Amino acid sequence: MEGESKTFEKSPADELMYRKRKLENLKNCGLSPYLNTNYIKQISLHTISKLFEKLESTNVSVAGRVVSIRNMGKASFFDIKDITGKVQVYFKVDSVCEESKKSFENLDIGDVVGVYGFVFKTKRGEISIHAKSVTVLAKALLPLPEKYHGLKDIDLRYRQRYIDLIVNPEVKDTFTKRTKIIKYIRNFLDNLGFLEVETPILNTIPGGAAAKPFLTHHNTLNMDLYLRIAPELYLKRLIIGGFEKIYEIGRLFRNEGMSVKHNPEFTSIEIYEAYADYVTMMEYTEKMIVGMVSEICESKVINYGQNKIDFSVPFKRVSMLEAVREKTGINFKIFIDNCEEAKRAASSLGLDVSKLSSWGEVLNFVFEEKVEHTLIQPTFIYDYPVEISPLTKRKVDMPELVERFELFIAGRELANAYSELNDPDDQRERFVHQMELREKGDEEANMIDEDFLTALSYGMPPTGGLGIGIDRLVMLLTNSPSIRDVILFPTMKPLKN
Repeated sequence: MEGESKTFEKSPADELMYRKRKLENLKNCGLSPYLNTNYIKQISLHTISKLFEKLESTNVSVAGRVVSIRNMGKASFFDIKDITGKVQVYFKVDSVCEESKKSFENLDIGDVVGVYGFVFKTKRGEISIHAKSVTVLAKALLPLPEKYHGLKDIDLRYRQRYIDLIVNPEVKDTFTKRTKIIKYIRNFLDNLGFLEVETPILNTIPGGAAAKPFLTHHNTLNMDLYLRIAPELYLKRLIIGGFEKIYEIGRLFRNEGMSVKHNPEFTSIEIYEAYADYVTMMEYTEKMIVGMVSEICESKVINYGQNKIDFSVPFKRVSMLEAVREKTGINFKIFIDNCEEAKRAASSLGLDVSKLSSWGEVLNFVFEEKVEHTLIQPTFIYDYPVEISPLTKRKVDMPELVERFELFIAGRELANAYSELNDPDDQRERFVHQMELREKGDEEANMIDEDFLTALSYGMPPTGGLGIGIDRLVMLLTNSPSIRDVILFPTMKPLKN
């Protein structure tokens, strides 16, 4: 950043001492920044530029962070920035009180200040504030990164997000857009008559998804609990209880690998509607995402990485079997009763499927390895194998498959939806199978939730359910390559002292 003229570069230790001396100077003058509790910011900096003609010659009270200082003796300039923009402040020694002179003398880049003065234009035509008083509201004892080099270290940016937000304005734009995306989702669902609810984060049994949970312990009850991996089973209990349209936006926790697509703590929305199915959920998904992109990105075509993503409707719809056949030339449907033949076919594609034990697992593995990454434009893949969908209703005409879809965009899964399984006997059988997998070492397999089975026994109406990963959606709409770019404080391993 632009700054004061310096004849030498200070070491970090010298810079800290230099700024602390300035802080002491302020305190000795009775101007301690940390005692200011009643300063009122009257107007945003962007508003000054936007409404200049109306505000010209008017006194305003503003506040922001100092981002540059041009000290020219009796008449100087400094720039301050708030969340809305930046404005220049003209500081003339003979126009301010002694307290303001002392404040300016001890001002550093990074300080948070309040400025009271009138709005005007300089001879060069720059909208500015002619200061009548300057108040230091917080002293920056550590310097901000230099303007042209900034905070470029990716790891440091995630660890010190507060600095990232100060010096990289595009980061603030990303998180502003994230808020708008979540707000759009809420408005969309509320307008359809959905009710937002909350369910427990501490669970006695991990369930609702295939994932390894985080384990914690409740001291008073002397029992182990799990951070939820999905709210699905609680939300279905509410459908059984009589709610017909519900959703929950919240944090989920999965104790699994970290990558550009995965953070152990992430945000998801789950939506359930009684007397609906996965076709209904598909319609909602398409309408919501298209409307969101049009409103927030102001176009139906956006850039993501090297690709242009076209959100024109309708999105492509193709079954998993057909998608695999299109990409590999192999029709796995003919092996539906012969897992060994399916494994041989997969092996011919160079895939190791030796540890897989069912036709459905083989089909899904081939899809993940050969198809998923090729789905750049919005594509609904539907009708999944029953073996990988323990909470989903079977297809009547082909019980080896279930009524499930996932939405893929830019080679990544963005949404997952079912016609929810509401047969308690079938659900118990699937839970038992999941427990068998768990006993064989699959830590992601579901456990038997007896209370949920009891709830199902009271009767759950036909129900459609949908889950969308908020973080991946934000990644897409902000052209962010990593999930850590769209989480304010991503999970990081602590630095060693």
